[in-house]
Amino acid sequence: MTSFTKTILFTDTDGRAKFREEAVALPEGNPQSMLSTLMPSSGYQLRHSPVGFRSQFHCTVTPQWVFILGGQMEISLQDGSSRIFKPGEHFYSQDTLPPGASFDPAVHGHWSRQVGSEPLVTLFVRG
Repeated sequence: MTSFTKTILFTDTDGRAKFREEAVALPEGNPQSMLSTLMPSSGYQLRHSPVGFRSQFHCTVTPQWVFILGGQMEISLQDGSSRIFKPGEHFYSQDTLPPGASFDPAVHGHWSRQVGSEPLVTLFVRG
């Protein structure tokens, strides 16, 4: 494997959140331990969400990696599409409010929820 797949939740030109995938090169390390270049971060948070958790539509305030440590997390978009992320999976959340826009829950952002019988445990790493 010479690249890592980065799933990105982003705000498209129409102001709506969408998913896309992007390859991240792994040019460092060696064949047994391939590494990306060092990426900056400005801190991290851990979150525990109980069974039944569901947010309202919202935008990401600060772009961040989201790593699922336990349970499952569903992310749903305005177009009705959704993705479920399981332990060990991740995405990069950068669906910020477009400059100059006022938040409209019928247009902007995404909602998230805990899925299944286990609480959701996530790690947020700010970019």
